[in-house]
Amino acid sequence: MQKLVYYAQGFHLAIYDNLLFQEPLEAWMHGPVVKELYHNYKKRGELLQDILPLEEVDFGKYDQETKELLDEVWEVYGQFSAGKLRDMVYQELPWKEASNKGFGSEISPDTMKTFFKSLLVSGDQS
Repeated sequence: MQKLVYYAQGFHLAIYDNLLFQEPLEAWMHGPVVKELYHNYKKRGELLQDILPLEEVDFGKYDQETKELLDEVWEVYGQFSAGKLRDMVYQELPWKEASNKGFGSEISPDTMKTFFKSLLVSGDQS
C-alpha cells in the first residue's frame, strides 16, 4: 500500500502540480512510507485487501480527475508485488536522493514532481 501511495503522490504532483496529501513520505528500509499511514494500519495485515477493503474507502471526497488518477495508478502498479514495487522504487531518483541522506529522511516532493514528470514525458510508467 505504501508504495502505491508513493506513486499516487508522485503522479499527482507531476500532473496537477500539488500534493495529493500533506503527510510527508519518508525513505524507510523497504521503501517509501507515510509514517501516519504505517502506524494506523501496521496491525491489519500485509496484503492490501487485509488493510482496507475497497468498500470502506470513501472515494466521494475525491474529484473525478483524482479518482481517475488513483484508478490509473492501481491499474499500472497494483499488479506488482510489494517486492517488485520496492525494487522499482530503489531505482528512482526520489528514493535514491532521500535514502542517501539516511533512512527516515523525507522524500522531496520537488524531486518527486520532476521525476514523475519525466516519466510522463518519456511514457515509461513501469
